[in-house]
Amino acid sequence: MRYDFAPMEGLTDSVYRRLHHKYFPGVSRYFMPFFSPTIHRELTEKESRELPPADTEDFFAVPQLLTKSPEDFLWAAQACGARGYDEVNLNLGCPSGTVAAKGKGSGMLAQPETLDLFLQRIFERCTVPVSVKTRLGVKEAEEFPALLEVFNRYPIKELILHPRVRQDYYKGPVRMEWFDYCLANSKIPLCYNGNLTTLSQIQDFRQRYPGLEAVMLGRGLIGDPGMLTPGGTTVEKLEAFYDELLESYMSAFGGSRNAMFRMKEHWFYLLRRFENSEKLGKRLRKTTDLAEYRAITREIFHTLPLAEELKADW
Repeated sequence: MRYDFAPMEGLTDSVYRRLHHKYFPGVSRYFMPFFSPTIHRELTEKESRELPPADTEDFFAVPQLLTKSPEDFLWAAQACGARGYDEVNLNLGCPSGTVAAKGKGSGMLAQPETLDLFLQRIFERCTVPVSVKTRLGVKEAEEFPALLEVFNRYPIKELILHPRVRQDYYKGPVRMEWFDYCLANSKIPLCYNGNLTTLSQIQDFRQRYPGLEAVMLGRGLIGDPGMLTPGGTTVEKLEAFYDELLESYMSAFGGSRNAMFRMKEHWFYLLRRFENSEKLGKRLRKTTDLAEYRAITREIFHTLPLAEELKADW
């Protein structure tokens, strides 16, 4: 089975992807957090930094695009192709209210006819293979059959399905009966995404779907970075990884303040991998001092035992 790393805004940026691959190999493809192309037809400084030429990386990465404009999508796909990427991903899954209100992300699922026209226009001209990351619909899972009928009309490289609707956000159980429906009716290769956060869950999933070729993991890999690596996650590698991650962020952000804020977003998930982490975690969340941050994280790494597997209590 192939394992892909989900795009997570504010977490799986270019710095994180490079260092995660260095310390914890095992991911097949890293999907980049989305960028939104505009009529200006140029990448911002941040977008350019987050989209390095593909041949400068020693792992496979996939840019993700968020737009409702076929022309903007086509320009961005061409720009990605020019940088050496041989796949782009269309984001139809983002549940953010501001995104959906603009008819982007999961907001595009509200009107299958408009989505059909969008896909028709991009597949008429796009020279880069396109995969799609989607949800079941906006309000009801029963919206999905009409959406799948639209998807099945086009040469989509892969359909990545998160079996929730937009209004679910990331809460509540995933609707596996609808993933089963998709598996039975899709003409497109499928990848599953949603609530797989531990190795035991992945093993159970593989037994249930032995023919499925790919899954996409997000929070589980942030909280247990070595889950897919031979030998698993060890404290020694975690400490080295997080030390270098902090130094790289301080260099990228020009100081410790924003670097620590970024690191705390990662720690929100990683703390679930340690036993009895509540007190030190509270101190870590409050500190704004770099020396204190370093002291607290050293104490976590050197005094708290690793849990047998990630505690998925979010």
